[in-house]
Amino acid sequence: MAAGETQLYAKVSNKLKGRSTPLLLEPLLAMGFPVHTSLKALAATGRKTAEEALAWLHGHCNDPSLDDPIPQEYALFLCPTGPLLEKLQEFWRESRRQCAKNRAHEVFPHVTLCDFFTCEDQKVECLYEALKRAGDRLLGSFPTAVPLALHSSISYLGFFVNGSPADVIREFAMTFATEASLLAGTSVHFWIVSQVPGHDLNLRLKNLTRASFVSHRSLQKHCTVKPCTKQLHLTLAHKFYPHHQRTLEQLARAIPLGHSCQWTAALYSRDMRFVHYQTLRALFQYQPQNADELTLSPGDYIFVDPTQQDEASEGWVIGISQRTGCRGFLPENYTDRASESDTWVKHRTYTFSLAADLNSRKDGEASSRCSGEFLSQTARSLSSIQALQATVARKSVLVVRHGERVDQIFGKSWLQQCSTPDGKYYRPDLNFPCSLPRRSRGIKDFENDPPLSSCGIFQSRIAGDALLDSGIRISSVFASPALRCVQTAKLILEELKLEKKIKIRVEPGIFEWTKWEAGKTTPTLMSLEELREANFNVDTDYRPAFPLSALMPAESYQEYVDRCTASVLQIVNTRLQDTGVILIVSHGSTLDSCTRPLLGLPPRECGDFAQLVRKIPSLGMCFCEENKEEGKWELVNPPVKTLTHGANAAFNWRNWISGN
Repeated sequence: MAAGETQLYAKVSNKLKGRSTPLLLEPLLAMGFPVHTSLKALAATGRKTAEEALAWLHGHCNDPSLDDPIPQEYALFLCPTGPLLEKLQEFWRESRRQCAKNRAHEVFPHVTLCDFFTCEDQKVECLYEALKRAGDRLLGSFPTAVPLALHSSISYLGFFVNGSPADVIREFAMTFATEASLLAGTSVHFWIVSQVPGHDLNLRLKNLTRASFVSHRSLQKHCTVKPCTKQLHLTLAHKFYPHHQRTLEQLARAIPLGHSCQWTAALYSRDMRFVHYQTLRALFQYQPQNADELTLSPGDYIFVDPTQQDEASEGWVIGISQRTGCRGFLPENYTDRASESDTWVKHRTYTFSLAADLNSRKDGEASSRCSGEFLSQTARSLSSIQALQATVARKSVLVVRHGERVDQIFGKSWLQQCSTPDGKYYRPDLNFPCSLPRRSRGIKDFENDPPLSSCGIFQSRIAGDALLDSGIRISSVFASPALRCVQTAKLILEELKLEKKIKIRVEPGIFEWTKWEAGKTTPTLMSLEELREANFNVDTDYRPAFPLSALMPAESYQEYVDRCTASVLQIVNTRLQDTGVILIVSHGSTLDSCTRPLLGLPPRECGDFAQLVRKIPSLGMCFCEENKEEGKWELVNPPVKTLTHGANAAFNWRNWISGN
């Protein structure tokens, strides 16, 4: 350690004497880590234990920004706990399922007390002291119940806090801001990168983001904490589609506000460099194949700047690992979108509880500060946990019709339009697919087993992307053996970033009613081996409920209904371990024939069935959920809306010229 750095550390240690910082810092210094990086590691892990800080330092041993003087940003939130929190979290899940993801889903339920502010790493302990002082001062006057009034507009839905309770909460926020600014206001800089031999501060700053320039300038200022002066509010939904407003309001009004609730003031921090980045979560292990690629472990968080992806090829992104601080390329389909607050670090909490004895409350507070967890999370009743488990374990089935098929647009003679005399495929129209998979008997087998059109491929990807945004968790996929259905399933899985994780189970029992198929024989469908050769990730070990060889041409309506019923019941009853959604990709007819058996309803009359199926569009969906309390299944809103679009007629420029 440099002499100047040692002297400055001694000054800081004297000021913080009696606090926990030296106890956490000394083991790191004894292992040879510099003061500034040790403090940085403690701040980045919430100053919980020296072991966590040590693990952070080992992870960031190759972090090029390790020595950069970039502090964390901190914010103070008032968070509900107990039954109210559980109901709010239930609203979060249901609103995302029914109305897709909106900005509110990026953060947990909270009331903002102090917006994000910077604090030097060696001053963070002052924020903890400020939180305790403010809490102790306002404990006696903190409201026993915080009244919440629902407010709705075209782009915002949330609870407002009004009246005298709001005044007390504002006073608490003001007290914390004053105490924090006072305690952490003295600027003591004891690491200067430009003074370290071999380091050029200006050169380093050139490699940082615009946010880093701002943070460097802010280092020269005192810690300034500003309480929130706006209307105190707990956001339920923000920046949602206007047509979702009514549904969101109905869900919000179902939140019971009479539940008792302890409110906890929680101090969080985040890395200020990545505020405007997208956050990805690694789903799979990835070992770099080149020096400029990132190592991924499941659960890693990656920060990605959407505006800086010019160097990345298709299917890859450039990101910075939160675990290591290193920058590099990574395969995008190995990741999933994460919420903004997933990477935030909880530091200390102060729980307002007038019902408990003051001394025992303070003991509990100290314990919660050490663990960094809400008290309510360790005090949930057994019945609440069982209710939560029952909700998670509820079975769900999403039945989806395939995308637009090529013969749907170009008619029965579509194959003649795209075949050369020697049997080669070419693309006569942009709505024909770019290519066709290889089949053992050649192109003629596509005549009664047509592929998706280009628009069908586009439709499938849009639906998959919407399912990704909805937050739905697909656990298994079953598809009809028709090529268009397997293609649709594959494209949906690709958009969900699950094509490598989930194999498609080809189930002949959910194939189209063969009476509606052209010809007197069952269509020749692609084998599992042909599908695998065509890069479809099909499950060759899956034993279908209804073997392909058992499909009979021109079967009766009752035979069709019976095989669909047997197939869907086996699909549902053999997936006992799955807690996610079972996706079935098949034909328009199966939206009826595969859901009515679950609902306990008899088959429709044949004529009514035919009329209904004709109205089902490409990527039409039906969503069934098991209601365990009532012991039955029920139809609910699908996680995404229907895809609607208009027709686009063929255009021949020669006719247009001659018409003039």
